[in-house]
Amino acid sequence: MSRGSARRLAAGLAWTAPFWIGFVGLMAAPVALSIGYGFTQYDLVEAPLPIGLSNYREAAGDAVLWHAALNTALFAAASVLVNSLLSLGIAVLLEQRVAGREFVRALVFAPTLVPISAAAVGWLWLFHRDHGLFNRVLAQVGVTGPDWLGDPHTALPSLVLMSAWIVGAQVVVYTAALRDVPPALLEAAAIDGARPWTRFWRVTLPTISPAVAFNLLVSSIWALQVFALPLVMTRGGPQNATLVHSMYVYQNAFQYGRMGYASALAWLQFALVCALSYVAVRAMRRHVTSRGRIG
Repeated sequence: MSRGSARRLAAGLAWTAPFWIGFVGLMAAPVALSIGYGFTQYDLVEAPLPIGLSNYREAAGDAVLWHAALNTALFAAASVLVNSLLSLGIAVLLEQRVAGREFVRALVFAPTLVPISAAAVGWLWLFHRDHGLFNRVLAQVGVTGPDWLGDPHTALPSLVLMSAWIVGAQVVVYTAALRDVPPALLEAAAIDGARPWTRFWRVTLPTISPAVAFNLLVSSIWALQVFALPLVMTRGGPQNATLVHSMYVYQNAFQYGRMGYASALAWLQFALVCALSYVAVRAMRRHVTSRGRIG
């Protein structure tokens, strides 16, 4: 390397040093440490004690972990389905020539700018059994509202309902994809006598399939790692009805003082999300058009 190249390299490293220091200190080092902690018994007070694969063997027989995994899977499946249908429907409606659609689009996107913890506190009041808006509205029509977050049967569906409020980002992606649909294809289908639903199913949906695949993948990853909603709104209750995997990791690490076991659970979650993402991408390849095939 010439002296000039070395000087430019040194200058570049100096300018990017804050990023690399932060990356190594706040991300790379903790990640590397967590891998090692997964093979130890570590209570945050005494030095880690190597125990091999004991944490992973314990996880295989942990009934609470399996219950949390089931809750996570149910939440992910329901929220991804509801959010995908809702966001796609809103995007299609907002592409119609109606007055005020730009204002409505901004209104739909606005919730994504609200911190999730603040939004969860607001929804706590909406779901309140005695003073919440939902039950007050139901009372006006003579219906006794449920204890949304206090009943094991309605707590998890309530979190799914709350998650549907934050679909603005997906709507933006779908809007951009819908505007990229060639009008000539839609006009040709209309001339051939295709009805609006047929045009959407046969022309629009295949054309925007890359956007659908992207939104499905991103929302699935988010749902499988959901944490703030159950932490703020239910603390995993009632009766562990909303205990999800991420929250169980948090409990073991910071409530039970089992950092080693929590690290093992976190890496199990990471491996599962990566495996499911890989399977999803492979499956989506069959249904994504060549214009935007994901690789």
